[in-house]
Amino acid sequence: MTGNPAGPRPPETAPLLVACALGIEHVALRTGSRAGARTPVTLLRTGMGPRAAERAMTRALGDAALSDAAVLATGFCAGLAPGMHPGDLVVAEETRDAHGSTPCAGTELLVKELVKAVPGRTVHTGPLTGSDHVVRGHERGDLLATGAIAVDMESAATLRTAAAQEGRPVAAVRVVVDAPEHELVRIGTFRGGLSAFRVLRAVLPAFFEWHRSLLLPRR
Repeated sequence: MTGNPAGPRPPETAPLLVACALGIEHVALRTGSRAGARTPVTLLRTGMGPRAAERAMTRALGDAALSDAAVLATGFCAGLAPGMHPGDLVVAEETRDAHGSTPCAGTELLVKELVKAVPGRTVHTGPLTGSDHVVRGHERGDLLATGAIAVDMESAATLRTAAAQEGRPVAAVRVVVDAPEHELVRIGTFRGGLSAFRVLRAVLPAFFEWHRSLLLPRR
């Protein structure tokens, strides 16, 4: 089934769809606090890579219950800029891939709420670029030279698919697990992994505040 046969629902009841790729990311989000959620929240595990993300989002948003959902992509990412550390947060101003760029909504509010939700953690803002593989070595510098501050495999495809419906709010928030001075060898053994998991587990209240702000009447 596609679309909403009853037409658009009232803005105050529009749901939130939070998408991630990995099982460990899904566990962190599923066990995070739901305090502050004003409307239905769906956690979607898309699977790894841009194609899996695109397929999963197309299926999910074809459900009438999610046809008008705001979409937020999250999970782990690789930082590109020197000085980034595992556990830092990245709020995308836009996501990029070979298909183009997708602007994100409510970036400033997300930064403000993340600072409150995870005090002491550095929050970076800028373009988040997509890749179809794990980025290593010189590729970091090549992507940094484009202006991107971080890279992951799913956010760009997730938001591009979601933003195909005009007017749908989209955003991306990622937790750094891999950075130039802290290159990831294996996700189960990286230093700071537990810290990054805890950060991801703590960010849901910021997502709920972002979503709530979208539902407020505009003057």
